[in-house]
Amino acid sequence: MKNKQYQRHTITAALPYANGPVHIGHLAGVYVPADIYVRYLRSKGEDVAFVCGSDEHGVAIELRARKEGKSPQEVVDFYHNQIKDSFEKFGISFDIYHRTSSELHHETASEFFKKMEAEGKFTVETSEQFFDEKEQQFLADRYIKGTCPNCGYEEAYGDQCEKCGSTLSPTELKNPKSMLSGESPVMKETKHWYLPLDKYEPWLKEWLLEGHKEWKSNVYGQCKSWIDNGLRPRPMTRDLKWGIPVPVDGGEGKVLYVWFDAPIGYISATKQWAKDQGKNWEDYWKSDDTRLLHFIGKDNIVFHCIIFPTLLKAEGSYVLPDNVPANEFLNLESNKISTSRNWAVWLHEYLEEFPEKQDVLRYTLTANAPETKDNDFTWKDFQARNNSELVAIFGNFVNRAVVLTHKYFDGKVPARGELMPIDEDVINAVSEAPAKIQSALDQFKFREALSQMMELARIGNKYLADTEPWKLIKEDKSRVETILNIALQISANLAIVCEPFLPFTAQKLTGILNTKKRGWTEAGGVDFLSDGHQLNEATLLFEKIEDKAVEAQVNKLLETKKMNEQENTTPDLPKLKDEIVFDDFLKMDLRVGEIKTAEKVEKSNKLLKFTVDMGLETRTILSGVAKHFTPEEMVGKKVTVMANLAPRKIMGVESQGMLLFAENSDGKLVAVSPSEDAENGASIA
Repeated sequence: MKNKQYQRHTITAALPYANGPVHIGHLAGVYVPADIYVRYLRSKGEDVAFVCGSDEHGVAIELRARKEGKSPQEVVDFYHNQIKDSFEKFGISFDIYHRTSSELHHETASEFFKKMEAEGKFTVETSEQFFDEKEQQFLADRYIKGTCPNCGYEEAYGDQCEKCGSTLSPTELKNPKSMLSGESPVMKETKHWYLPLDKYEPWLKEWLLEGHKEWKSNVYGQCKSWIDNGLRPRPMTRDLKWGIPVPVDGGEGKVLYVWFDAPIGYISATKQWAKDQGKNWEDYWKSDDTRLLHFIGKDNIVFHCIIFPTLLKAEGSYVLPDNVPANEFLNLESNKISTSRNWAVWLHEYLEEFPEKQDVLRYTLTANAPETKDNDFTWKDFQARNNSELVAIFGNFVNRAVVLTHKYFDGKVPARGELMPIDEDVINAVSEAPAKIQSALDQFKFREALSQMMELARIGNKYLADTEPWKLIKEDKSRVETILNIALQISANLAIVCEPFLPFTAQKLTGILNTKKRGWTEAGGVDFLSDGHQLNEATLLFEKIEDKAVEAQVNKLLETKKMNEQENTTPDLPKLKDEIVFDDFLKMDLRVGEIKTAEKVEKSNKLLKFTVDMGLETRTILSGVAKHFTPEEMVGKKVTVMANLAPRKIMGVESQGMLLFAENSDGKLVAVSPSEDAENGASIA
């Protein structure tokens, strides 16, 4: 923080995209450091608005909705609720978790756009864009796939090749295809509203490059590279159906660009929170004595450091970000986290598989945070940090101090007597610890801050090991009283300074010590627990994580890797059967049928019973496909029937033919379906 004194803090955490769950990469990059910082500010008594919400518009939402056969609203509703629930259970302490599909957000973003348009802050330009003639829709970059011009990968998107990492434009793709219809798109003129970033280059150089040299090197360097290479106008609207309609004349059939819409979600979230709390939202966005901070991952740096500040500057009435402490990426077991390949540790699954261990993950992700370069999460490191640090140092120290107090003094805090040099050294270290942690937090150095917090636990652990009160108790009880008093005062300090990092542990520790929650400014003292104060019974703050639990997670990832490798290999299809003569083929009577009804066969988990319209007659046919299809999805399908197969009884029901299915290399069945134009009963030759 600069020397300027701020009256309040608006802290934003990147809006997670509501088309999938939250994983550890998101947590390490954005949400854990943001929550640590906010908890620290609150502990100091600062006025904080910690806002976030689901980003619910854009191309990816529409694509997932199409893939799942749902509406975009159904998709975002599901993931919004899942993400919100996961954050709450994990202890991310948002003041509000909002959503960009809300009416308030639509109003806020629309008014913001209309004001800028009315003041002439946009330029309107016409350009050519790919158009799907079959779907009658312009195609955003992610709606187009084709062959990468750099590596030849045939599934590259219109904006990026996920195989070689190249940034692309749709026109660079070879053999581009629409992801909506599969057809080759054509070029067609379209009109859009552009933010003329080039006009703001001089201002950005002064405000950002000259005015914010204290920003993290990875953030400052990326911004400098963008600005030095020259900024170009960027469209703020898109030809899409799902999103916020462009609210001005000529905007029919268009929506606001998701990167115009999404950051304004911070503002609409603050509006809703302020309304609920009886506060004035403008104090948190338009007052000069408000500090605005954005916590994001490195893939969002350009949007939060260049585009959004330019929008705020152009609009004219908002404060600008004071800092954007972005983190780099977290890898998983030496491989890049990939949602499409399921190579991730999903938060909702972690919470189920490691109950009551939120702080273990928070600790591991902070200790290994990708603050200035990409870092790696491994399950073995997770286990080691829990067992060797949280259990063996932090937990062991507190547990010994409390257990010994119960054993020797009935759980009552003993009086502190004459101090020896070792006691004075420890008390001095305790008094200095909060300032060291605070210095690191003020610089967004969360790994260093965590290390300083753990150093206090190490000091306590070493203090007990060096003084050995369990040996002194028989010969010098008064000395043991002093040692345990100091050890318990250290524990009370840990309850304060660990809270931003380990909130669940801090709550447990406060309960064990039977004391109230204290603020940051009190930390460093050694008189929190008065003589005779009654402690509660000792409970373990942390539990050892066994090899079995870690092996299960490693095996889960190995299985995912195996499945991904199978998907990328040539299908292992069955070998061709022996030749037959033409007369044998003529003996088969293959006909077109249409399934009219379908139901499960009682007492069978494999069989489905079908009523099949064969044109001149209707037949009952049983097929062992219940594990591959539901009855509902089969009704109405055209199928290929072997009509002259001799009837036979299966589980008491006569089956009058056979339906034909193809089996893929992964064992999945696919119905061999004639064209919809084929008549029921038509012969297949």
